[in-house]
Amino acid sequence: MKTTLAEPLDPALLGPTTQVHARSIDRFARAHDASHYLLIPDAVLSPADAEGVARAFGAVRAAGRTMTFRSGGTSLSGQSVSGDILVDTRSGFRDIRVEEDGAAVLVGPGATVRQVNTRLARYRRKLGPDPASEIACTIGGVVANNSSGMACGITENSYRTIESMTIVLPSGTILDTGRPDANEVLRAAEPAIAEGLLSLRERLLASPEHVAFLRQQFSMKNTMGYGLNALLDFDDPVRILEHLVIGSEGTLAFVAEARFRTIEVLPSIATGLLVFDTLSSAMTALPDLTRLGLATIELMDAASLRVAQGLSDVPAAIAEIEVQGHAALLVEVHAPDADALTASSSAAQAHFEALPLAVAPRLTTDAAERAALWHVRKGLYTAVAGARPSGTTALLEDIVVPVPRLLHTCERLIELFSEHGYEGSVIFGHAKDGNIHFLLNERFDDAESVARYRRFTDDLVELVLSQQGSLKAEHGTGRIMAPFVRRQYGDQLTDMMWEIKNLLDPHGILNPGVVLSDDPDSYLRDLKRVPTVEKEVDRCVECGYCEPTCPSKSITLTPRQRIVIRRDMAWAEEQGDTELLRDLQKDYDYDGVQTCAVDGMCGVACPVDINTGDLVRRLRAEQSSAIEGAVWGTAAKHWGTVTRAGGVALTVADALPAPLVRGVTHLGRAVLGADTVPLYDGGLPHGGSKPPRPEAPTDAQAVFFGACIGTMFGAEGDGE
Repeated sequence: MKTTLAEPLDPALLGPTTQVHARSIDRFARAHDASHYLLIPDAVLSPADAEGVARAFGAVRAAGRTMTFRSGGTSLSGQSVSGDILVDTRSGFRDIRVEEDGAAVLVGPGATVRQVNTRLARYRRKLGPDPASEIACTIGGVVANNSSGMACGITENSYRTIESMTIVLPSGTILDTGRPDANEVLRAAEPAIAEGLLSLRERLLASPEHVAFLRQQFSMKNTMGYGLNALLDFDDPVRILEHLVIGSEGTLAFVAEARFRTIEVLPSIATGLLVFDTLSSAMTALPDLTRLGLATIELMDAASLRVAQGLSDVPAAIAEIEVQGHAALLVEVHAPDADALTASSSAAQAHFEALPLAVAPRLTTDAAERAALWHVRKGLYTAVAGARPSGTTALLEDIVVPVPRLLHTCERLIELFSEHGYEGSVIFGHAKDGNIHFLLNERFDDAESVARYRRFTDDLVELVLSQQGSLKAEHGTGRIMAPFVRRQYGDQLTDMMWEIKNLLDPHGILNPGVVLSDDPDSYLRDLKRVPTVEKEVDRCVECGYCEPTCPSKSITLTPRQRIVIRRDMAWAEEQGDTELLRDLQKDYDYDGVQTCAVDGMCGVACPVDINTGDLVRRLRAEQSSAIEGAVWGTAAKHWGTVTRAGGVALTVADALPAPLVRGVTHLGRAVLGADTVPLYDGGLPHGGSKPPRPEAPTDAQAVFFGACIGTMFGAEGDGE
């Protein structure tokens, strides 16, 4: 891991609104994402607005440096890590503005999908993209990766539902693509870009063979390379630029705001599980099921079903199967109201009953039953990743092939798991889109494991491309597949992608090595090591789902960051880097231990059931003496007496000269420690008394629950 600081950027060029984080603990904490790559940035920038990003571009360009944008850090393909300058876009850029009664919404890249959908719920609208990581993934990442999900397919993703954007180009030009005169602004500010994009479009249209190939590739979910379909779908430079930026993974420009056309929420839903004796039977049934217009058709292979049977609340439809070569499809019917749902469900049920199913099909509208079925599907990641051997990394990958080729692809993928010795791997995903995910566990701390991963990747690439598929469907090209873009698209189209990169980012300052790479082995570099640290947190996959629920996320460290710093300290100790270890330990006590709320909310959101508070409680206990622990334990059991005594002490202190009381507390802090004895200040009020029980007013709209410690304080000044 790279740990040395380079020369800092010129503060005068950055401006006063951009914060620079240069402490080791800040750089290492923000370095980790959900991928299996790890680079340590030399510095982390937190700009506050588009102008701040434009200034950062100038400072980075002047210093001959490179920069990478990071928001939620849920990316799985290594597109949000950097060994140079990392730009945090989650601290700011959180604006959400609903317009046209919910028909449109303007969103900053730092807002999460769930936050936006919560604002839209009152209008019965939502965003089109529906990634499973919606609790933590941000709009910046969704746009940068052209993320999709379980239901949106290729018709409701960012590419199809974004109406305009405010983008910052590497040159510093800020362009609002929604302006009526946006093309004139672009031609005036960036004539080479406007003319270059139109020239590329003309060249592409002159090659019917390449046009046909791109039409086929983008008839599926496809996030491999740049979206050259933008050159076919649009004929003016602003629209082409706008749609090339979508899915470009922060390598072409920064999206400071996006305006989405929202979609209607269909609130009436019925869910069912179709269990087949064989994967072949499930795939044979898939085309007709797709034509039914089902909202979701989620595949689970036999290995997935075996894993599901180990879940505590597995539905009987799965628990009772003696799984051999079975496969299941989780399906849903969505409708605007109950009557429409009844009609659609009846038609679907009649079709299901004619299928060769291993278990009688049944659609349910019961919320608990539906939740149990979805827990099976979503619990696969939890069960496999959480049970992986300590020291290994969970790789969740995705590919896409034409639906008629899905059966062969899944069968061959299962063979590859066996041939390369990947045990416990599962296949699941969005069957109606031909998009499947697979999960495998690998360790990258020995040469043979890396060699095995290389051999598996070579076979995977050969399989997917032989089936006319795409090596990436919705997780983004990233570092993991950048060297294989040329294999998928051929020389001429890949060279065109490089032209686009050089046209928009001529100095190469944005996210090098991501989306495009001519180094065939770049996907094997900077692989993440996951040292064993402690049982409470070794299951962590660094996904960041815990972060939005953390009370101290904007003060010091998040739960993910508390865990990864423990790993970084363990790695530094293993490597004998005592200077780095001391540097991280110096700040970890306050940032990692003392400021944790230990409320357990992180455990509610964690997909592998980690409560980071358990770790922090143990660390605090190890730091505390037995006597101190006994004293505070007794105090906790008699808290009413403690607060009354505190109130008496404050009343006595209020009657004495403030310098005298302050001197006494200074002495106590010198003996017992500043964290044990609070410092008295003359501005503190006198002691309080137990307030009378209030009568609840009949027109109350809210209830205030005061902290129990507050009863020791009296009213400020002379008030009562």
